Amino acid sequence: MTADLALSLTDAAAALARGEVTSEALTAAACDRLETAGPAVNAVIEIRRDAAMATARACDRDRAAGRLRGPLHGVPLAHKDLFYRAGVRSTFGSPIRADFVPDATATVLSRLDAAGAVDVATLALSEFAFSPTGFNRRWGHGRNPWNPDHVSGGSSSGPAIAAAGRMVFGGLGTDTGGSIRHPAAACGVVGLKPTWGRVSRHGVGPLSVSLDCVGPLARTARDCAHLLSAIAGADPADPTCAARPVPDYGAALTGRLDGLRIGVVRAWHAAPTDPAVARLLEESLTVLRGRGAELVDRPAPDLEPANALGQTVMAVEAAAVHRPWLTARRDDYAEVVRSRIEPGLFVPAVTYLDALRLRRRVLDAYLATAFDGVDLLHVPAFAIPVPTIAETTEDTPEAIAARLGALTRFTRSLNFLGLPAISVPAGFTPNGLPAAFQLVGRPFAEAVLLRAADAYQRDTDWHARAPEG
Repeated sequence: MTADLALSLTDAAAALARGEVTSEALTAAACDRLETAGPAVNAVIEIRRDAAMATARACDRDRAAGRLRGPLHGVPLAHKDLFYRAGVRSTFGSPIRADFVPDATATVLSRLDAAGAVDVATLALSEFAFSPTGFNRRWGHGRNPWNPDHVSGGSSSGPAIAAAGRMVFGGLGTDTGGSIRHPAAACGVVGLKPTWGRVSRHGVGPLSVSLDCVGPLARTARDCAHLLSAIAGADPADPTCAARPVPDYGAALTGRLDGLRIGVVRAWHAAPTDPAVARLLEESLTVLRGRGAELVDRPAPDLEPANALGQTVMAVEAAAVHRPWLTARRDDYAEVVRSRIEPGLFVPAVTYLDALRLRRRVLDAYLATAFDGVDLLHVPAFAIPVPTIAETTEDTPEAIAARLGALTRFTRSLNFLGLPAISVPAGFTPNGLPAAFQLVGRPFAEAVLLRAADAYQRDTDWHARAPEG
């Protein structure tokens, strides 16, 4: 690994701007690193070296001529393999879509192109984005770069592995029940799930249209602020995308949290949260308090209505997407994936519509309970240390279900509620794997989330630590 790849996205962009490194050199290093380190942890679907190097050289020529494309000019990135790029294969992590070539480009990729980023590879994901661990029968399970016997988190496994493993500076994932925050927490990077509707989903392979969100994974909150600034905003091609102004996320990163009130649900720091995880959660609160935040104990909102209704919505919407393939190519699904999709075919329409109708009522109740008098909520990301792949695939069905429930307990409800949340590295558990906390905001409070996460990272170095090799 070259020293340049150890830079954060923010520092890499600054080094490019100062002429200390070229995009061609960074892009070549990223491609080399993806080729050498990516296969061992199942991070990569396809490296687009020739196209990436051509883009990088064009960026260098433009910079030499004084023409800057944007704040990400020349920075190599790579993304989960369900963002469409015209003429480039997009697999969704499944053999069913192994030869699918879209004829249009996702809005978020077009916006990153306009900001000057170099797209170097398509990265791994759980099959059809349907696993919190990184499970993929076709391309291999995502392996944690800190210990490849452990899960990487999913479904956006590739971008988290690649960012943590210093293969690229960041990338985009999607989050339907925690699929950005799970791998971010497991791999020790920052993952931001924006408010539903904050970022366009045009040209993005769907799982559940009422829950899916697009967001960044990178090493720091500041890196995620740069990426979100580039991709957020209204899009005529996506009618669900909110027509709201995009704030200057970078300007919000002041380093101080004076006047910010953070709600803490102490009940969620107790059982079933693992004691080692709970200790790291408490230590993170000490850092946030030291930066000026006021901590306010809040009662635990009932997660079950949001989790249950969200599961109904996801099951029905996923079944609607997959029905043609379930008919024509049923045996090409991994059984564990198919068994999660097919029940949605049998949910009555009135049950689905009731779930959507109740969304606002459940959100209002959650905000009234958890957010009364506070700006953000501090909750666990994972309730347990990152498990091994064997513990999530080879144990009894009951034990596997319990572990998956502990991994998703504090993430799933937020997608049904549509709230923004960020996963932030908070240290390591005794098994040597990363741990993280989540900050949850009110709708469209991404700037506040990023401000708090950045302030925390100014007094900690967990995000700066890299796995060996």
